[in-house]
Amino acid sequence: MSAPRAAVDVGSNSVRLLVLDGDGTRLTRIMRITRLAAGVDATGRLDDAALSRTLEAIAGYRQVWQEHGVTDQVRIAATSAVRDATDRDRFFDGVLDATGVRAQVISGAEEAALAFAGAVGAVDVPRPTAVLDIGGGSTELIVGDTAGQVAAAVSMQLGCVRVAERHLSQDPPSAAELLAARELIDARLDDGVAALDRDGGVLSTAQALVAVAGTATTLGALHLGLDSYDEDRIHGTRVPADALQELTARLAAMTAAERAQLGPVQPGREDVIHGGALVLQAALARTGLGEVVISEADGLDGLAASLS
Repeated sequence: MSAPRAAVDVGSNSVRLLVLDGDGTRLTRIMRITRLAAGVDATGRLDDAALSRTLEAIAGYRQVWQEHGVTDQVRIAATSAVRDATDRDRFFDGVLDATGVRAQVISGAEEAALAFAGAVGAVDVPRPTAVLDIGGGSTELIVGDTAGQVAAAVSMQLGCVRVAERHLSQDPPSAAELLAARELIDARLDDGVAALDRDGGVLSTAQALVAVAGTATTLGALHLGLDSYDEDRIHGTRVPADALQELTARLAAMTAAERAQLGPVQPGREDVIHGGALVLQAALARTGLGEVVISEADGLDGLAASLS
């Protein structure tokens, strides 16, 4: 049997840990929102407080994976916020000091491939399948082929934190802000879909859209009307396009405090979830499909699998 292993996904909005036993059985899965991307879009630098929160979370995860018997099988991967920061060495040095592990920045292409690998085997959907991974700073859109492999993928500078920081500063956002946010999303999707087409991954061929990561799973929970976040009930949820449109409009009309009172919305997501909902709604519209399927399995699962 293989040794137990741990994967840490350092995203722009959250930091997540997955520990697997040697046979691939999940031992624990933890998420903390630390908002590492705070201010990076505007300044190009990591915010001191956000970096401190993130390093504290990762240091805590080290204790967790050690308690589960993980020794050297650890992979810590950072995404958009660290990719975009000119002072990213502060992050690398801090992680090494806290854990003894050298973190790495994965490219948008690898991030997309990991999300696709984690999602496609976890839900029962027809092929070709498209996978959408909405992060805090970037969004990956992947189109598969009939064999279930990646046909083409694109990483777009488009995420719930980035959209909220650029265009949704009022609480709740004004009509003008929502229009500006939609224009940004449409422009990024225009470029992304064109890139997919050039690379042989035509989005219009997709027979299903699977959405992963915190924005999508939270929207799935809200669609189900859950009082609290329940991973087992959320996984595999199908959200019709009209229901997603209504949910997005409802979230956009709320204040952050009102969103925070919604049971499944984790603390730290209330001021950006409406930006992510706008991205998901626009992406689903581009596919022409009538629903989106929510998957709890995502790039973190793909990252852990890469250690086996």
